[in-house]
Amino acid sequence: MTAAVVVFPGTNCEHDVVYALGLVGIESELVWHRETDLGRFDAVVLPGGFAHGDYLRVGAVARFSPVMAEVRRMAEEGQPVIGICNGFQIMCEAGLLPGALIANRDLAFICREVEVEVTDTDTVLTRGAEVGQRLRIPLNSFDGNYVDPSGTGRVVMQYVDDPNGSQGRAAAVANEAGNVVGIMPHPERAMEELLGSADGRVLMSAIAG
Repeated sequence: MTAAVVVFPGTNCEHDVVYALGLVGIESELVWHRETDLGRFDAVVLPGGFAHGDYLRVGAVARFSPVMAEVRRMAEEGQPVIGICNGFQIMCEAGLLPGALIANRDLAFICREVEVEVTDTDTVLTRGAEVGQRLRIPLNSFDGNYVDPSGTGRVVMQYVDDPNGSQGRAAAVANEAGNVVGIMPHPERAMEELLGSADGRVLMSAIAG
């Protein structure tokens, strides 16, 4: 499998994602947001950071980048499409997932490990886990509070505690088909015990099927 890791102006987690994918045997390539052809890739990851400086609204500008037409095509064709942190925000702004990410309940940036519980394993990100399995993963965000007025968001991982006020304690949300998943904590930063946790491996390795 070869994955595209999309880089927007302000993205800062792209190399972490490439490294994490490599650890689980997935080849990847950094792709600039102006790319208009992702036909050579089997999956796409929108990594974390501050796309376009998060001006206007997080992800609101990035949704118009040329690459997003290809991201949408891949999503509609059933290929794995993963958004991490800012990538999750962009996916919601682009309508690939319902809902939105707003400021954390306490209006503070959260930078710490959190515990999440897998509630649905029928997705490209959680299929290697077990329902009820708990994972320790870093959370780094200010706009990480998931809201979904439609009530249609499919929550596939929940925070064990409630760090940011997310509706339904949602830490990760998927589309109906399970091939599009947005996650707010950073699994790519939990790949080695030496650095605190390797729990992210069960998620990153699942992308390859």
